[in-house]
Parts: sequence; structure tokens; C-alpha cells
Amino acid sequence: MKILTAAEMGAADRRTVEEFETPLGALMEAAGSAVAAFCLRQYPAASRVTVLCGKGNNGGDGFVAARVLAAAGKTVRVLLLGRVDELKGEAAAALARLQSETAEVSILEVVDEVMLRNAHGEEGLFVDAIVGTGFKPPLRGLALAARDLLKELNVPVVAVDLPSGWDADSMEQTVEGAFRADAVVTFTAPKLAHVFGHLTAETFGPVVVADIGSPDAAVRSETGFTWAGAAKTLTEKPRPMNSNKGKFGHVLVVGGAWGKAGAPSMASLAALRTGAGLVTAGVPESTVGIVAAVAPELMITSLAESQGLLRNLEGGRLEKLMKGITVLAVGPGLGTDGDASEFARELVAKTQVPVVIDADGLNAFVGKTELLKAEWRTLVLTPHPGEMARLAGMTVKEVEADRVGLARRFATEHGLTLVLKGWRTLVAHPDGSVAVNTTGNPSMAKGGSGDILTGIVAAMLAQFPNDVARAVETAVYLHGLAGDFAAHAMDEHTVLATDTVKHLSDAFRYRVKDADGLTWICGLHGQNFKEHRAA
Repeated sequence: MKILTAAEMGAADRRTVEEFETPLGALMEAAGSAVAAFCLRQYPAASRVTVLCGKGNNGGDGFVAARVLAAAGKTVRVLLLGRVDELKGEAAAALARLQSETAEVSILEVVDEVMLRNAHGEEGLFVDAIVGTGFKPPLRGLALAARDLLKELNVPVVAVDLPSGWDADSMEQTVEGAFRADAVVTFTAPKLAHVFGHLTAETFGPVVVADIGSPDAAVRSETGFTWAGAAKTLTEKPRPMNSNKGKFGHVLVVGGAWGKAGAPSMASLAALRTGAGLVTAGVPESTVGIVAAVAPELMITSLAESQGLLRNLEGGRLEKLMKGITVLAVGPGLGTDGDASEFARELVAKTQVPVVIDADGLNAFVGKTELLKAEWRTLVLTPHPGEMARLAGMTVKEVEADRVGLARRFATEHGLTLVLKGWRTLVAHPDGSVAVNTTGNPSMAKGGSGDILTGIVAAMLAQFPNDVARAVETAVYLHGLAGDFAAHAMDEHTVLATDTVKHLSDAFRYRVKDADGLTWICGLHGQNFKEHRAA
């Protein structure tokens, strides 16, 4: 799924109308109906709904939503921030239809702040349809007053397209001055703000995309941004009935210095749970017993360590280590003592299978990133900002200041796939495209989360070696999604990295589209939904 700028969204709407001959009124009707359907399903107990409408097309979507909500039996009020005679085009037509078909809906023209405050009643739900994608901040006048009023009320707010006042092209996590929102319904495709911003008041507030009739050919983007969650369809086709373990790859996880045996244990467990046919952990002799206990299904290869790890690459040992292996994961708990870093570099150089490099595997290439040139093979790097800073020879602050640009440059210059973890995790590909992941939550800020991701990525590559881009994007999405399920099931303070593994089954079974055909960019449909904000 493409991620659009505001200008690209406007162009998509124009193409839909002009080239594909879909009336703008039909798009507005579909958009408003989608908002109403979302409100009816997510807030069934809200019997009273107030729709705040601006004078443009966002307000037109609100008029349609008000009409549909009223037809469904809700008590609906429309507060128009302005005068009826100021409306034009399809927005005016949408209001006219609302007035002619649903006389029981009260429509109030609000021309000053006093009227706005006096209009406040006992609402169960607000719909924010004041301004959307085409708006450029800051808010002024009545819109500003409405924003401040909603801040004072303990009532859920559903934003139409975007929380009013949020710049659609913003790539910031938060912005000052926008409306609060408990849920967001946008249309056709997510805009930059929908994937980079945290638009809702709660951690798991929904951000959903409704298909309103624009053909795929009308939706074009030059940014190279896509949404990682769209790749999850890769896992949704049932396996063939005549499947066997040989069809789903053999992952080798290499790591685990003394005192760090948990890292390869977690990576290996995650690879097993993600569906790799076979998983072997290659760990030093001193940690074999610890790692072997993680699961009876895990196979173990003992690495000689008394005279240095490089011994394992000599005298036919490498061939024995790599026999039957289809994906190699290097780094979890490997350490940097002795010849560990040289061993990691040599292991990567002397093998030809796809490789996932994380943790101390990444540290082995600090100052030697020219060795990561990967035009002829599959390399996937999964650094957090600190590891990325060391690889790129810059500060963490510099990395965070240009996450997208840095990830894209590093991936294209080295011909590899780079997973830059953080808010939001980016998957940069050798062709310059960047997928943005929107799953994950603060409960995952725990030791071991990166090791779990390494195992998931390796297992996905083992199963889908000919679809590297989608395999990695799916892995990143699944990891965050499993973490979201874990946080729903537990308190976020208590979630451990291994709890995400326990919820991988939930993540695999989840579908990004709900029963109404809405694509959930953020939040989880089918989970308990808060109808009221915490007091």
C-alpha cells in the first residue's frame, strides 16, 4: 500500500474524477458512509453524536456521516463552523441532502466562540470533520476554539481523514496545536502523517483506511514509501497439504558468548515459532547446555572456543557448520572479545546464503562497512539507532535527525536491506524504496526484543527466499503486532521479549482488513475498545 503526500492524494482524487469518471459526490458519499460505519461499530453505546463540520470537503464528509448515523437511529447534531451560505460545491450538496432527508438532525450555524460553547451538550461521541488533508496549520478562529473545547471534554473523538490541524505531510511523531483524536478514518491510502505520527490519545487508538472507489491506477506516489503491513498477505496463503520441513528452510543462528546465551536462545525460539522448517543454534561449547534447553525442537551445533572462534572456519569445519543451511543469522550475544568480530566478518564473507546481521554481528563491521557490499547476495541488517550510528560513523542524534535519508542511502549504496529500528521502524531496500512499520508499542522496550526480531526475519527469509522485500517487511510487522497482542493481554510494564513469541500465533491469524473492509494502519480490530478516555 502506497503512502501519499497531500499533493499526491489530491492528484489521486482528481484522476479518479477526471480519468475514471467517478463523481466527486460519489467519493464523498463513500467517505462519509465509511466514517459512520466505523462509529456505529466501534462506539455502539454512543446514542448522541455531534459532528463538527468545516466549510470544505472534509465538512462534506461529515454531513454524509451525520445523515447515515441519523438513519441508524442515533441522535445527531451538526455544528457548522460558519454559515450555510458559505458552503460550495459537493459540501453544499451534501448538506442539502442531509437537510432534505433527515429533518430530525439539528444543524446549527456557529459564527462565534460563545455560540460554540453554548452548543455543547451531553454528547456520547464527537466527529471531527473540520479540516483534513488539504489543510496547512495553524488552526485559527472557530477551529481553534473547538479544539480547546474538546480538550476539556471526556468524550471520544473520531477524526475524519486527520485530526484537524495536523499537517498531512508531517513526519513527526507528535505535533502541537492539532485536535485530539481517539480514532482516525482516512481514505484511499495513508498519508505521511498517518504512518509517522501518533495521531491518537491512546497507545492503540485506531487509524484506518477506507477504500472509497479510487482505482489503483489513480493512486501514484513518487516518494517510494509503502506501508509494511500490506506485505503480511505473504503469510496468509495456506501451506500445501504435502508440505514437509525441507520446504520451509533451515535457519542457523550463530552467537552466544558466555553470559549472553539468552540472545541466541530467543532468536532461535522466534525462528521456530515463525515457521522455519529447521532451526539450529551454533553456540560456543560453554553455552550449549543453556541454549539447548530453550526448546526440544531446536538443534545445536557446538562451536570450538578454547583457541578462538576462527578455528570453526578451518579444516572443513565451516562446510560442516553450513551443511543444509539456507539462512544464516549472525550476532545475537556473540560478543566482541578475542576474535569474535573477525569470526563474524569471515563467516559472512565465506558463506553465500542469505544473512541476517544483528547486535555484535553489526559491531563487527564498524569501520569496515565496505565489506557489506551485497550486490550478489541477500544481506539484511537490523540495527537500532546506536548500532546504526556506529556503522555510519555519526551520533545517535544525527541518525534520528535523518532516519529515512540515512536508511535509504545505506541500503542503496551497499545493495542490502536495512531494518532501522525505532519509531517508526523502517525497512529500506536496495532499490531505494522504504516500507514504514506501524506496529509495536512501549512494552517492547526490553532487552531481547532485537534478538526476537532477528529470528523472525531469518525464518521469513527461509520460507520466502524469492520475495526478500516482503519477507522482511512481514517479519517486522509481525514482530510489532505480536508485541501489541502481548501488551493487550498484559500490563505493558510486565511484557517480556519472549511474550511476543507467545503471541506470534495471534499475529499470524490477524488480518489487516476488518469485516467492513477497513485497513487498520494502527490499532487492533477485534480487541476491547475504550469508548471513554481516562478521567
